[in-house]
Formats: sequence, structure tokens, C-alpha cells
Amino acid sequence: MKLICIGRNYTEHIEELKNEKPTDPVIFLKPDTAILVKKQPFFIPDFSNDVHYEVEVLVKINRVGKHIDKKFAHKYYNEIGLGIDFTARDLQSKLKEKGLPWEKAKAFDGSAVIGNWIPVKEIADVNAIEFSLKKNDKIVQNGNTSHMLWKIDELIEYVSKYFTLKIGDIIFTGTPSGVGKVFANDKLKGFIENKEMFSITVK
Repeated sequence: MKLICIGRNYTEHIEELKNEKPTDPVIFLKPDTAILVKKQPFFIPDFSNDVHYEVEVLVKINRVGKHIDKKFAHKYYNEIGLGIDFTARDLQSKLKEKGLPWEKAKAFDGSAVIGNWIPVKEIADVNAIEFSLKKNDKIVQNGNTSHMLWKIDELIEYVSKYFTLKIGDIIFTGTPSGVGKVFANDKLKGFIENKEMFSITVK
């Protein structure tokens, strides 16, 4: 399986990091070793002093597809989830300055939190999903998929031009504004509507 991540998909997040608004979706990959093992804490890596949380809606692919037309994209997933794309922001900034790939800052071990899954049939509209992240019981990120620059089905169409999508692949659809640094002993909880999707401790 592969984790396909979309960057810069919410305007306010683009603005808070002073990035340029892209004309096409920004794509990067995480290996399966990036997945944080269930019920394990997230350990801040020793190569970064500025790891940020980024809460994201996830889509799990349920069939093999290539060059998928947007109008058929809904047939390629039946579960929606929530997760975190942990980012070593200090390292990412250095890599970006040099025009180098982001993987060391984005794809390190444990950098991908994957929470529980909800059947799509239980979601009224995948293009209007309310989601949030609490840090130590205070809401730090609040988003809605209606604010995505590229909606879920558009992302599937775009990604499948370049990568064959396989069963079990997961798309991280981008993060809204409000990203911030994590510290040891932080408690992070993610929600879709009022349903808790994951809960992790930072070490």
C-alpha cells in the first residue's frame, strides 16, 4: 500500500505558511513505514525541533484504477477517515530552500496517523465533511471539505493519471489552517463531526 498526500489544498493554510497557491494539486508520498502503529504514542524525532500536526480527511481506495474519470471516482472508495500528517517543519524549510524533496520532513517513521473509518453511506456529503483536531482538549484546527481547492473525486482523477491506485491505498487530502508545533505529553484527538476518530499521545 502507499500513502498519497496532497499539499496546499486549503487556501487559508497556504496563506499561513506563505506558500504560493498551486495551479495543480501538490503530491508527495509516504511509505507504509510512516504509519503510526495503533495505540502507540508519537515520538518526536531527534532530528527536528519543530514538528507540526496537520489533521486531514483520508480516503481509502477499494479497487484498482488508472486514469479514473472524475464522474467514476466515487466508485473507488467506500470509507472516509481522519489522520495526521506530521511534518518536521524546520527540516522541510531547509529542504525547500534548496529545492530538494520533502520526504525526510514528511515521510519519516510514525509520521502518518490513521484513525478509524466511517462508511461513505453514513456521510451525507463527502464534499461537506466537518472535521477538527483538539490539542489538550482545545480545538486547534477546524475544517470542512467544502473548502478544498480540489475535492475528493477530483483528487482521485488527478492522482490516478500518475499512479495506479491499488486496494488499500490511502489519500491524505490536505490540511486546513491552524497547524502548529507538538510538545512532549500533548494529547491529540481528531473528530469528524462529533465522532472521535483517533486519540494519541506525544512523547
